[in-house]
Amino acid sequence: MDHNPSPPADYMNAVGLLNRREIEARVLAPLLIALGEEFDRERVWEITRKVIQKIAHEQGAELANSVEANDLEHFAVAQESWKKDNAIQTEVLELTNKKFSFNVFRCRYAEMYSHLGVPELGKMLSCDRDFAFIEGFNPNIQLTRTQTIMEGADICDFCFTMTASNKSR
Repeated sequence: MDHNPSPPADYMNAVGLLNRREIEARVLAPLLIALGEEFDRERVWEITRKVIQKIAHEQGAELANSVEANDLEHFAVAQESWKKDNAIQTEVLELTNKKFSFNVFRCRYAEMYSHLGVPELGKMLSCDRDFAFIEGFNPNIQLTRTQTIMEGADICDFCFTMTASNKSR
């Protein structure tokens, strides 16, 4: 009898993040439109934003628990999964124990949401969750981003900085 079972398969990552976001958008877009017609649209979207933020925070914490340390170097390695299926093309500008910055110069997430006709949903499902995600991963890492392709810019500029307390688990 095997006393050391294998860890469960990671089914969530078997399908790339780009494909997961498309599936989510294809379900959520008509649902949110219908709910917005029946109830106050702004309230429906605000509740949805809050739920997405909570999910992102929880996913960040799950990632922190799955890596050796929840520091910038481990985050940078884990962040590679965002690129599956050529979903984003990036240029790393700096990677140290205090700062991880990169630009996204192609975002297939933005292309997909635009193709589906739901760029506002794309911002909510993808871009806006980044801040809650990193907070869940490590509250001592600060994300600064001034522009996104999703909102019409040429690039997304990500800068993750370890704050002074500099505590990872």
